[in-house]
Amino acid sequence: MNIYINGCLADITLDTEKTLGDVLSGVEHWVSLTGSRVRAIAADGQLLEDDALSGAFDRDVQGIEKLDITVSAYRELAAEALSVLSQTCQIYQDVQFEERPRIAAAWGQSAAARFLQSDIPDLYDLAGRAFSGEGLAADVLSGIVHERLREITGPEQEIAGCEALVKHTIGRMEELPLDVQTGKDQRAAETIQHFAKTGEKLFRIFFILKSQGLSPDTFAVDGVPFRTFMEEFNAALTEISAAYENKDTVLVGDLSEYELAPRLLNFFFALKHFSEVSFDNAAVSSAPGP
Repeated sequence: MNIYINGCLADITLDTEKTLGDVLSGVEHWVSLTGSRVRAIAADGQLLEDDALSGAFDRDVQGIEKLDITVSAYRELAAEALSVLSQTCQIYQDVQFEERPRIAAAWGQSAAARFLQSDIPDLYDLAGRAFSGEGLAADVLSGIVHERLREITGPEQEIAGCEALVKHTIGRMEELPLDVQTGKDQRAAETIQHFAKTGEKLFRIFFILKSQGLSPDTFAVDGVPFRTFMEEFNAALTEISAAYENKDTVLVGDLSEYELAPRLLNFFFALKHFSEVSFDNAAVSSAPGP
């Protein structure tokens, strides 16, 4: 069997693979390591989709002469899926109420929905609840989708534009000890939510920047290797969660002000520095020669 990826014959030698499912599993694993995803599969000219693909998993590779696999970058697929969801939000808002279930059902059966379900499940769940009338309003969901789309298509600009958000969150975290001590429980809870959302945003951008060359093996946060940073960050999160449950206000305050706040700020500046260097290098490499 000859395997073609994006029209080019791939240097892939089958070893223990006996079925098409075995081959696709190996190819998908290899492709995912490059930050890409399998977009389409055809066996001997027959496009395999949905039930046809599932039914072909057990096909003997000896009976297939040519396997065509189309691969796209994760960011490209994510941007397309988010754009479709954004358009669906607009249509959902504009149609009559009785038409909305049809719009929701059509989106749920789309390739965009399947991609989000497998690769961005939190957004898929938000959309599902919104379109069922049990979650966010469609216009609120649309705002979230636009933010995610900005992160995917322009992570450098997005990280630069969220500095005020990060510093505001850090300020709230530094005020958390006083809020806890003075009984401002609602404000303290809101601060934790701000911290969680800001942290999630930074980590989403981190994973997007990985497709642009950011390596966890060489990336450092304030001189600390990324893996060590993550171990310390997660340990602090676990500790503050336990302290919060035990109502240890002193420990909650100390961890918030001296452990989590500075780490989040350092993480932001490390991402910002990488994105600036990456952007500058890209600009230099694309500049016309003399």
